[in-house]
Amino acid sequence: MARYTGPVCRLCRREGTKLFLKGERCMTGKCALDRRSTAPGQHGAANKKVREYGMQLREKQKTRRYYGVLETQFRNYYAEAERKSGMTGENLLVLLERRLDNTVYRMGMAESRKEARQLVLHGHFTLNGKKVTIPSIAVKAGDVIAVKESSRDNAKIKSLIEGAASKLSPKWLEVNKENGSAKVVALPAREDIDFDFNEQLIVELYSK
Repeated sequence: MARYTGPVCRLCRREGTKLFLKGERCMTGKCALDRRSTAPGQHGAANKKVREYGMQLREKQKTRRYYGVLETQFRNYYAEAERKSGMTGENLLVLLERRLDNTVYRMGMAESRKEARQLVLHGHFTLNGKKVTIPSIAVKAGDVIAVKESSRDNAKIKSLIEGAASKLSPKWLEVNKENGSAKVVALPAREDIDFDFNEQLIVELYSK
């Protein structure tokens, strides 16, 4: 399976904002963006004029990297969002938010989306009582995501369940923080996404 394997802190520096790709580390003084806010590379510190296309491209790259999807996946999500009724930009963000790996992260059961993706791939979670290993599955209202029974004794899973107690959960998830499970009580809406996205720029980019 294709995936980005390079240093993730470079991605935050390139986009000029924290994408929270390393979980708690991003909230400490060790964050690479706090220590060096310029873009990576020899000419990263140079003042460059950003044109309209550049703004649209950076917004698309920021969104794609925030959710941890590759270019072809992102294009497929956009095509699906365009087919749905309503505003394409909002549809796109909601589709990305409904990914299983993102849902596990929103439950508080992972420090980052990358870690959530790995936990799902390793089969530590169930969806409606069945083991699932596909991070891109779109959750639906009424779905129940839970830690697999045989994984509850795993030291890492135990620490994640304990840590989830102090984390806030979105209103579209009903989380049981004692056993690491959650029910999707409603589909996420645009206002439930608390990151600063300008999805209209993405729509303009793909509409060219």
